[in-house]
Amino acid sequence: MVLVFTRREALGLLGAGLSAFAAAPQFPKGAVIRTVLKDIPPQDLAGGATLFHEHMSLSPAFLPKFASLSRAQNPPAPAPPAQPAPQPGQTYFLEDLDLMVEEMRAAAKEGVACLVDAGHPDMGRSLDFLKHLSAQSGMPIVSSAGYYTQPFYPPEVATMSEDQIAQELIRQANTAPFGAFGEIGTWDEITPDERKVFRAVGKAHVATNLPIYTHTAFGKAALEQLDILESVGVKPQRVCIGHVGGLIDPQVQVHKALAKRGAFLGFDRQGGPGDARQVPMVMALIEAGFADNLLFASDFSNAAQLKHNGGAGYAKTLTVFAPKLREADAKEETLHGILVDNPRRFLAFVPKSARKS
Repeated sequence: MVLVFTRREALGLLGAGLSAFAAAPQFPKGAVIRTVLKDIPPQDLAGGATLFHEHMSLSPAFLPKFASLSRAQNPPAPAPPAQPAPQPGQTYFLEDLDLMVEEMRAAAKEGVACLVDAGHPDMGRSLDFLKHLSAQSGMPIVSSAGYYTQPFYPPEVATMSEDQIAQELIRQANTAPFGAFGEIGTWDEITPDERKVFRAVGKAHVATNLPIYTHTAFGKAALEQLDILESVGVKPQRVCIGHVGGLIDPQVQVHKALAKRGAFLGFDRQGGPGDARQVPMVMALIEAGFADNLLFASDFSNAAQLKHNGGAGYAKTLTVFAPKLREADAKEETLHGILVDNPRRFLAFVPKSARKS
């Protein structure tokens, strides 16, 4: 018997978490997904998609600085569309709690079960804002610890040793509700400080079990990132190498090399016009047997894409990109695995210390 779903029915199937096609993923005893409000069993997120790399809190200064640095870089880092700075007296959308609550509720209605915020203090991320946002919207949110890339490092990183950075990250993980290290980035060619931070993050992972997701410039230095993390004892299965969807290669050679080692692949700019070029790459990886290594998200940071402003909103990975894969004959059970099961396997960890209130 062949099951045929309309797009609406397929989205409803995903949102309902009805995994009738394949066995549910297994998680280690005691594994949790750590959100800003509480630790939850990964089984609790079986009812929808978890998007592993989004932004719900940033400083108004971050994106203008990012865009300026990207324009000066050759080749440029993956850059979001330019956005005007908020006018005097205007609340920046990623600091507007009421607006963001509305967006989270809209995303939940379209099948999103959990969002991972990829910011940290060097981007102007507010942990308190995320806690209020999750409490008022009902959307589980995972927050992250770490450092972004060389141009955004706080000055003290230059003077700290690798072990001092690792101990600071361990302290953060043991005293705040962080569920991952990320997005940990290399801006272009890996600098000595970025290499130091990557090794420190790897050591902090070994001490805490928190998963790691990264930032690359369209996949540049992707293999070296994984090399560095592995060199300090990180298992590739606990790592997602980010922005590799921007590395356009019909042969997906780097992607396959990462997946063969066990790492997750971050296709995390999904839900816009540029993601059509990534469909053949995703399908090639699925056909090569690497569906279990794929993670999807949109790296949301554009006010124009808010539901409030007529855009696709935080669920655009589901509502804009997933239909393109269906048109390319991706099977429904495969999409369910990528959107629902893979991120839970990635985020679930067994804490080495009790959560602090």
